[in-house]
Amino acid sequence: MTLAADRLAERPAELADPDCLGADEASRLLAGHPWRRFVVLGDSVANGPLYPVDGFVPLRWTDRVAAELHRCQPTLAYRNLGVPGLLTAQVRATQLGPALAFAPDLALVLCGGNDAFKRSYHGARAEAVAEELAALLRALSEAGALVATIGIFDVSHSPAVPEAFRPELRHRLALLATHAREVADRFGGVHVDLSRHRRSADPDLYSPDGRHGNGRSDAIAAAEMVRGLAARVRRPSPPAGPDHG
Repeated sequence: MTLAADRLAERPAELADPDCLGADEASRLLAGHPWRRFVVLGDSVANGPLYPVDGFVPLRWTDRVAAELHRCQPTLAYRNLGVPGLLTAQVRATQLGPALAFAPDLALVLCGGNDAFKRSYHGARAEAVAEELAALLRALSEAGALVATIGIFDVSHSPAVPEAFRPELRHRLALLATHAREVADRFGGVHVDLSRHRRSADPDLYSPDGRHGNGRSDAIAAAEMVRGLAARVRRPSPPAGPDHG
C-alpha cells in the first residue's frame, strides 16, 4: 500500500486543504502509537467504491488510515473485512468471528448506513441497530481492542438525493451518528462525527450514486480519524462504561 504522504505530486488539492492531512501531519501525530493489529469491519463505508477526484490520492479512506498507522509502525498488520450492502446485524454475523480471530488491538467498526437508509429506521428499529453495534464493540473491546466508530457524512446533501427525501434521511443519519457516538463512549472508544463536519453540506463531497463520498471526502475522513486516534495516543483511555468488563 502506497502512503498518501509519499505521493505529494499526486495530491496538490489535499495539501492546500486544511481539512486534509498535511505532508507530515500524520507521522507527527501518530508517532509512537501502540497499535500492531488493525481490523476494519463494516459495509461500503469500510470497504466500498472509490470515486477519484483530481488532486487527491486515489486511496480509500480506511486504507489511508491503515497506511498512516503502518508508516509509524512498520510491523502493523491490517485486515479490512468490509462488504458493501450489509446491515449491522449482517456485519456482526459474518465479520465478528474473523475479526476476533485476527486478534486486533485496534478495531474500526463502520456500519449502520444501510439500516438508516430504510424508512423503518426509527424508534425500536433504530434502538435494535444500536444494540447490534454495541454487541460488536463489546466483543472487540473485551478481546483487548480499542474500538472506533464514525458518524458518516450527511449524504442527504448529495445532489443525487431527491429533494423530498433529504429531511427524512438527514434525521435518520443524525440519529445513527448519535447512537454510534453513545455506543463508542460505552466502551471507552474513539468516535469521529463526520455528520457534523463543517464540510458535510458541501455537495462536491459526494459521489454520483447519492450514497457515498468521493476522493475528497475520503481524504477528509482519513484526516479526521487520524486526528481522533492521535488524540487518544496523547491521553490515557477514559474509563469504560458499565457494560464493559
